[in-house]
Amino acid sequence: MTVGDLYAEIDQIAPFASQEEWDNSGLLIGSACDPVSGVLFALDITQPVVTEALSLGVSVIVTHHPMMFSPRRRITDDDMEGKLIQLLVRNKISLISAHTNLDRAPGGTNDTLASLCGLTSVSGDNFFRSGFLSDTFCTESYADMLSESLRCTVRIMGPSTRMIRHVGISSGGGGEFWNEAAAARCDAFVTGEMKHHHALAAADSGIVVFECGHYATEAPGIRSLSESLQKTVNKLKCNVRIFVSEIPAYSFSQQS
Repeated sequence: MTVGDLYAEIDQIAPFASQEEWDNSGLLIGSACDPVSGVLFALDITQPVVTEALSLGVSVIVTHHPMMFSPRRRITDDDMEGKLIQLLVRNKISLISAHTNLDRAPGGTNDTLASLCGLTSVSGDNFFRSGFLSDTFCTESYADMLSESLRCTVRIMGPSTRMIRHVGISSGGGGEFWNEAAAARCDAFVTGEMKHHHALAAADSGIVVFECGHYATEAPGIRSLSESLQKTVNKLKCNVRIFVSEIPAYSFSQQS
């Protein structure tokens, strides 16, 4: 399997052509012709993740969040991204990112989150999903369920006495989609990050918001992508090792 083959397999799951215009998903570092010895999946490209890749001996990192969102005039070690780009190139590690294309893909980030939130009869497209719980929950009970399922601290915003059955979700920084939850007449809305003015508007509409953190709502999606790729590798009988980084969010070394 080459990097190009790996890219093509991910493209089948979450077509890169479906990414948002402002996004930077795709093969960002490396050559499509290079062989793949192993793949490390992670939410972000950080120093600890690159160190982990080196220790595992993999030749490709696949992340959810891309690098180089903004054009760069130079690549130096004066900033974090410049250091990481140099480190990847120096060690011949390719980087592929699947961001908004994975968010909106069937079985991608938002569908994975919907499942972890306990939703059935899921509908919606792009960056919003809604569905129904198997039973009606009080606010505190549902917050406890989310905390256990997503392994995170849950922040409740809005009417804490609301009984919950119909739930809308949008992963990561999807707080702006609370209005789609309101339009769908959801009782609650689950997201990673909620801006203050969006939370105020949602509360005024009667929706209770569960803010679960950017990492907690998106990391399961990249894990799901790794599982899909593992099935492909097994089917093709490729000698490629698949790993998923379990490094905690915001865990950085003190290396210069």
